[in-house]
Amino acid sequence: MKKLDNTDLTILSELYANSRITNKELSSKANVVPSTCLERVKKMQSSGVIKGFGVHIDYKAVGGNIEAMTSIRLGKHSSKVIQSFRDDLILSPEVIKIFYMGGEDDFLLHITVKDTEHLRNFISNSITSRDEVVHIETAIIYEQLSCNKLPIFE
Repeated sequence: MKKLDNTDLTILSELYANSRITNKELSSKANVVPSTCLERVKKMQSSGVIKGFGVHIDYKAVGGNIEAMTSIRLGKHSSKVIQSFRDDLILSPEVIKIFYMGGEDDFLLHITVKDTEHLRNFISNSITSRDEVVHIETAIIYEQLSCNKLPIFE
């Protein structure tokens, strides 16, 4: 895709803040006609700039009373070990997001559980019981804020 111009960045910013905005509203905010706006959104989708549209969920509404971030360090780093670890954890209902990272820790998991017993059991049964795990640290999330603004770097 061509370099994003100010109109594209305005469209992205508005979608980032509210992905449910109508094309008519979006085109008005971007100061283009609706057909042009829709065409630009489609081009950004097909080129991979827009990877998808999401929904923000109140995890308490579905029984997730506690959210936590868990950092994990592995002792083995073969692609097979990493793939297996990722593939197993992504299937866990407790796992919201998995970040595979460079640095001291290999993974950071964003998880939600119903209570502290559930947290302990998940950590014990799904993570520390694995031979490749050599270190784990969990931090409880008190509050999560979304900035609802697109980070734009020129």
